[in-house]
Amino acid sequence: MSRRLPFAPLAAAIGLGFSLIAGSLVAPTVAHAEGEIRIAEQFGIVYLLLNVVRDQNLIEKYGKQEGIDIKVDWTQLSGGAAVNDALLSGSIDIAGAGVGPLLTIWDRTHGKQNVKAVASLGNFPYYLVSNNPKVKTIADFTEQDRIAVPAVGVSVQSRFLQYAAAKQWGDKEFNRLDKYTIAVPHPDATAALIAGGTELTGHFSNPPFQDQALANPNVHVVLNTYDLLGPNSPTVLFATEKFRNENPKTYKAFVEALTEAAQFAQNDKGAAADTYIRVTKAKIDRAALLKIIDNPQFEFSVTPKNTYPLAEFLYRVGAIKNKPDSWKDYFFQDAKPLQGS
Repeated sequence: MSRRLPFAPLAAAIGLGFSLIAGSLVAPTVAHAEGEIRIAEQFGIVYLLLNVVRDQNLIEKYGKQEGIDIKVDWTQLSGGAAVNDALLSGSIDIAGAGVGPLLTIWDRTHGKQNVKAVASLGNFPYYLVSNNPKVKTIADFTEQDRIAVPAVGVSVQSRFLQYAAAKQWGDKEFNRLDKYTIAVPHPDATAALIAGGTELTGHFSNPPFQDQALANPNVHVVLNTYDLLGPNSPTVLFATEKFRNENPKTYKAFVEALTEAAQFAQNDKGAAADTYIRVTKAKIDRAALLKIIDNPQFEFSVTPKNTYPLAEFLYRVGAIKNKPDSWKDYFFQDAKPLQGS
């Protein structure tokens, strides 16, 4: 199809767009000493813990308790593939992405850089939404449809779609819908789906973008990941073994900062909503955002939950070569061990 999707103008027009920080242009650097940490996040409420950490200077706070001044550099990217590339190139130290990209890079670096997860960012349902009234289930997508995901084949949304396809048609058909997916940042995909009139008829989204899309009566839910897998942690933070080992004080400060941020977000949803708007500059009504955050299915927590079924599936279909025995194989086990799955 030759039509070009007017993503950027649409995003600006309805106030859903965010500014991409030029993190992808950061040049690779050599390993640095204690006291510096470079963090890459993406789009959505699922990264709210990082918004809190940034807003309250929590890494700097816990760094001082360790006797060091920590310089924190924040970068925003779109898609697990870009985030993974940035981590492996040495452009960032902490990667924020879905469990799909984590498992891909864990498998790729197994026995080498040994990338593993530091913590979860919480438990959230992700929705596959569509503006095509003919699409009621994933079986209804056709060649005329395109489904936006952050990164084709690698993002956790792509992996969720493959998991659903395997349940629908069997493991041999797990990638049956991949040909319909295209890589589009969440804000732009949301804007295009609401506007309609393009080949983009589906978006495997995350909050708040899925909620903003569903405010349009022409958009509906096709798939809910909680129905697919049960409550789970779709988004995590990960790092190389080298960074963790060579920067123990900085790493500890980061983990402590995340833990405090999780408690803050979970216990004060109003303040969490204010933080999200302040840090991300999101053009979203506070009451609407608070309603989204106050969803009882949301849990802001650093504890991973129900990630292993996706890991086992990816090994079973050959998407990763190394089979983890449990979630503990792809999460770092630290002084305060995470209890999860």
